[in-house]
Amino acid sequence: MNQFYDYGSLNKNSVPEHDVKMYGRKKLEITGVKQVESFDNEEFLLETTMGFLAIRGTDLKMRNLDVEAGHVSIEGKVFDLVYLDQQSGEKSKGFFSKLFK
Repeated sequence: MNQFYDYGSLNKNSVPEHDVKMYGRKKLEITGVKQVESFDNEEFLLETTMGFLAIRGTDLKMRNLDVEAGHVSIEGKVFDLVYLDQQSGEKSKGFFSKLFK
């Protein structure tokens, strides 16, 4: 049974949970999503409560999007998942500049 975080039950001091569940490299269910920055059939960029998350693969499709609940479901063949942290400044800048050319 899939359970997703209820943002309505948050108080000011709590941080929404962020989970990534992968099913056989073919399906992802992600909670704690604040915003979908960009996406296409090869790459998704999500802002989560734990930082930016880049998902790369082929034939990627968004199957479910509930921004209010912070839930996204993605299907396709997943190659990698990468968190883009503030600490890796140059790496992040390079990724973002490449992404938004």
